[in-house]
Amino acid sequence: MSPSAIETIVNNPSLESLETYFENSKRSYIDLNNGVNIPKQLIGNALKERVQSIDHETCEAGDEDTFFVADLGEVYRQHMRWKTNLPRVKPFYAVKCNPDPQVIRLLAKLGTGFDCASKAEIEQVLKAGVEPHRIIYAQPCKTNSYVRYAASQGVKQMTFDNTDELYKIKKLFPGAELFLRISTDDSSSLCRLSLKFGAAMDTTTDLLALAKELDLNVVGVSFHVGSGASDPLAFMNAVQDARTVFDQAETFGFNFHTLDVGGGFSSDTFDAMAAVLSSALDEYFPSNINVIGEPGRYYVACAFTLACHVIARRTIADEQSGAHSYMLYMNDGLYGNFSSIMFDHQNPVAQVLKTGERFYYDTMASQPTCDGIEYSIWGPTCDGIDRIAESIRFSHDLDVGDWLYFEEMGAYTKCSATRFNGFSDSHDVIYVASDPGAKAMLGMN
Repeated sequence: MSPSAIETIVNNPSLESLETYFENSKRSYIDLNNGVNIPKQLIGNALKERVQSIDHETCEAGDEDTFFVADLGEVYRQHMRWKTNLPRVKPFYAVKCNPDPQVIRLLAKLGTGFDCASKAEIEQVLKAGVEPHRIIYAQPCKTNSYVRYAASQGVKQMTFDNTDELYKIKKLFPGAELFLRISTDDSSSLCRLSLKFGAAMDTTTDLLALAKELDLNVVGVSFHVGSGASDPLAFMNAVQDARTVFDQAETFGFNFHTLDVGGGFSSDTFDAMAAVLSSALDEYFPSNINVIGEPGRYYVACAFTLACHVIARRTIADEQSGAHSYMLYMNDGLYGNFSSIMFDHQNPVAQVLKTGERFYYDTMASQPTCDGIEYSIWGPTCDGIDRIAESIRFSHDLDVGDWLYFEEMGAYTKCSATRFNGFSDSHDVIYVASDPGAKAMLGMN
């Protein structure tokens, strides 16, 4: 597909152009001549090239560190999928999920907005060339100096959910464009956010009254059904509540023009979620109301693959049966890119990348088995909770110098890694692009 055709689809999508895109994308995604999965092939080649370039006997400290392979083509495809299923909703990417610079660069070129929660995130997005009106400071409880910074940069859109925040904004940024964030039923989500943020529905009238008294510019409503939501009805109920607040605002003389439906989208449930959300929007909000969303993991979760090096092995003998199992220690763990196990309720599954001189990526031999040799997998820190897998079996005899890989490691991984025990929180990312659209946007070969 030519760059001009890609630009047309991105800027002026139509049903016909999107259907053409997906048909062409299918051809580029799967080599119909031999059945090769192009994204898998690109990721596998990048993994293999990097791992085989490392000599564990002579390499410098750090050369064996964990690294990612990111397929920006997957990010691009997710964007086109969004535009197909939620044409009314402009995505504002949740930077906190994964502030990878190339992801932000691609999404900026695709015209998305950005959901930022701190000065550093706003600064990063502005430096990527994004205009201030494409940023929403979606943090209901903001640091004073950060509010002043947002004001100085012309980032007007921001959220609030309590009276103290309104007084703060009146003092520091009275010209802000405010969204009243309401609480939702997020009991079905992976990470519940309404425990911390969101105004209860029985408080919204008082908040609107105070905003009017302070002469602040409230322009809409926001909500968030929780990160990794699984119940489509959560969107229906939240949209209904938002409609109630829109009607309340009208009695105070506010002219609300935008609804922010937040995040909570994940790739595997997206189609069902989008169908319910689209139906709710059409029922409760006329077409003149702008709608934005804050997807994060939806864009990046499946786009990143993580490779880890086995740094040590410990043999565990069962005295009664005489059987052996092993403890494998990797150079990454709960305090690094696997923090998602603790706070994001993820369950990354190890697969064999390389043993000895053999490379096993994306083969049956890379998969865990029901029998085979039993292992537990541990991170490198001196903390007993730093465990990745309690029990997993492989047909391979894994030892020091071997490599494992983990798919779907793009959300809440690298962004929340720490330097606990002196281990690095900075890991290399190798970029590939399995979609011609992403290549054209980024000028990749």
